[in-house]
Order: sequence, then structure tokens, then C-alpha cells
Amino acid sequence: MIVYNVTVKVDLDIHEEWKHWMRQSHIQALIETGCFTSCRMSKLLAQNEDEGITYSLQYLSPSMKKFHQYQAQFAPALRKEHHEKFGEKAVSFRTMMEVVDEFHS
Repeated sequence: MIVYNVTVKVDLDIHEEWKHWMRQSHIQALIETGCFTSCRMSKLLAQNEDEGITYSLQYLSPSMKKFHQYQAQFAPALRKEHHEKFGEKAVSFRTMMEVVDEFHS
């Protein structure tokens, strides 16, 4: 399982609009590509919210092949849409991880 992590710092003045758009449109668009099975949205705790609010979005992909498909076929348009809508008021960086072990209670 591949974890595609997108960390986004969102300016306070667009925070609610961004969060609504992510929940209602953007996350669903990524899942509908067929390259991801789910997404977890988390908010960073213990942060200075005067400078914005930081979120981590963790999209789960079943394989590197599916992730590369996303990168090649869908990522450019989805990133462009996000940038056109929010510009520098929602700045992100991306990391990839591979699930090695999973534990449950």
C-alpha cells in the first residue's frame, strides 16, 4: 500500500472555503481517478494558527503502478485546478510512503 501525503498550509481568510471545496470536490475527484481507495484528512495540532492552518491529506493507493498512473494522467490537471482556485493562499508539499506493517487494537 502506498501513502501519498499532501501537506497544505492554508491562509485563515480562505480556510473555510478551502476545507469545504476539499471535502465536496477535490478529494472525491482524486478518489474517482481509480488510483486511490481512500483519504484521511488531519489537522496539525499545536500550531500557530495566526499564520494559517496546516492539514495533512493521506491518500491510499493500492500500488506504485496506480500511483504512477495518477501522476501521469491526473495530477497535473488537479494541481492546476487547486492552484487556480487558491494560489499561494494554500501552499502544499508532497511525500510518498510505503506501508510496511499495520497494527490494530
